[in-house]
Amino acid sequence: MTELITLEDIRAAQGRIAGVAVRTPLVRLDVAGVKAEIWLKDESAQPIGSFKLRGAYNKVAQLTAEELQRGVITYSSGNHAQGVAFAARALGAKAVIVMPNSAPQVKREATVALGAEVVIVGPASKERTRKAEELAALHGYTIVPPYDDDAVIAGQATCGVEILEQLADVGLVLAPVSGGGLLSGIASGMKLVCEAEGRTPPQVWGCEPELAGDAKESFETKTLVEWAAEETTRTLADGLRTQSLGTRNFAHILRFVDGVVTVSEEEIRAALRIILSATAIVAEPSGAVALAAALFHAKELPKVEKMVVIVSGGNLDPVLKAELEAEVAAMHV
Repeated sequence: MTELITLEDIRAAQGRIAGVAVRTPLVRLDVAGVKAEIWLKDESAQPIGSFKLRGAYNKVAQLTAEELQRGVITYSSGNHAQGVAFAARALGAKAVIVMPNSAPQVKREATVALGAEVVIVGPASKERTRKAEELAALHGYTIVPPYDDDAVIAGQATCGVEILEQLADVGLVLAPVSGGGLLSGIASGMKLVCEAEGRTPPQVWGCEPELAGDAKESFETKTLVEWAAEETTRTLADGLRTQSLGTRNFAHILRFVDGVVTVSEEEIRAALRIILSATAIVAEPSGAVALAAALFHAKELPKVEKMVVIVSGGNLDPVLKAELEAEVAAMHV
């Protein structure tokens, strides 16, 4: 039986990351034909351009001086890589990041720019995990998992607590899901705070690409399933290509999450175009998946007056950004 994080863990994480991670804004999005108020929680406003700083810093900040001296290692397709690199630099530790060869160049370069050493492996999740474990055993590095870790979950939970403070009467929160760090954290944070305060919690739903729909299958069958790398790497949402939920994340998701919905690749692109044309936010594909669910899968979601959609990151590949801008321009001709 996996032990779940507590409200005390989340409050401690809030204190630890204060002054490092940003309290990100809620941005109102008006979309024609949508009755519910949609608010975007702009995690692209974090110093590394994604929510991943919350969990990474909360984990690294708890290491001993000896562990920091030996250095840290992680495995990531990009945003967690930057979170760990940022946290390690801030705390004076060496960071080694194992990244898949499918990781966007923009994320690889940003990780190196933060002072980390990058090791490239194949596209499979297990491949990078194995390499990180091998290097950790060889050099004494401490592994900072991208999602399957209590300190990481508690760090991501701070995002959910912020939403409750910013929009107390929110009825639904939509978060992208890959390994489950953000979704499990947000759901845990919101439900535990509401429980402690005796208030009705919002519904919390996960959103993922149809091409990487392992979380939906796991949630609905109540069994942790794994998809092949050849399947999950087909999606444009590079941050959501993980092949299965983490064990700890799955336990929190089963306890606190209300549902999971999947979206198509065209719906992700449409959501990206809307964010680009209607706001000042730059979202990467993974960051637009939750909005795609809100706009195109409303019938599968609970009816609410106010919803918050997590824009999980804004590290958008420049080539894709140019494509999207051209698509937006063509629509207005």
